Amino acid sequence: MPQNGYFLELSNRIADAVYERIKDIVGTFNANDVVYMGADGTPTKLIDDISEKVILDVLEKEGRSVRVLSEECGEKLIGSYPEFTIIVDPIDGTYNASFGIPFYSISLAISTNGPKDICFGYVRNLATGDTFHAVRGKGAFLNNQRIQISGREEINKLCISVYGYRPHIEATAILCRNVRRIRVLGSVALELCYVAAGKFDAFVDVRGSLRLTDVAAGKLMVEEAGGKVTDSLGEPLELEDSILNRVYMVASNGHVHETILNISKED
Repeated sequence: MPQNGYFLELSNRIADAVYERIKDIVGTFNANDVVYMGADGTPTKLIDDISEKVILDVLEKEGRSVRVLSEECGEKLIGSYPEFTIIVDPIDGTYNASFGIPFYSISLAISTNGPKDICFGYVRNLATGDTFHAVRGKGAFLNNQRIQISGREEINKLCISVYGYRPHIEATAILCRNVRRIRVLGSVALELCYVAAGKFDAFVDVRGSLRLTDVAAGKLMVEEAGGKVTDSLGEPLELEDSILNRVYMVASNGHVHETILNISKED
């Protein structure tokens, strides 16, 4: 079984290759073209497709047997006896990347025994180069410097990210009325990393539409930085071995978790 140093080195090579391939299409009209319907049931844009193909090419050339779970292709086996599973979001924040908004990422999570046993997480902001990684039991890091969650406890001082569309306006409004700042930046993986780094105090999804590929790496990041991740009922968030299942998520510094859960139930 490869060691964590190998996973970091491999992830860096994958992210470098993706950046080099997409840098000239970022912010162009073609980047947002729909090329097919992805395995997760959402439209795959050209920039997503290019990124995924680069990732698969790197993995196929690696010479190891690997199981890949990705938003676009679904499940793909490389070789006959996979050593590990890699959960991939080729571009998290496709809209941002397509329109040149510098907040989009690649997200990779590695597991030796399915999504319930993720041992390594990796997220890179492809616009800035900021790189987050986490190792189960060994902490979370930004550009190789250890990070930790914020210490804020007062609800009226919090800065949080809330994901909610039109059907969820009331739930979103309740949170907005109670905290100091709301930010919605457009890349779930990066926003979870911001919780881990203490830049945000919490991330709340009120839609129930997040997928394994969105959150696998970021969940580990928050937990290894000292934070807490649950579903909307406060139960441990169990990620299933499928890119189709949707989940609710609340990720926080832990100090404000119960308060946010209680406020979220008020609607």
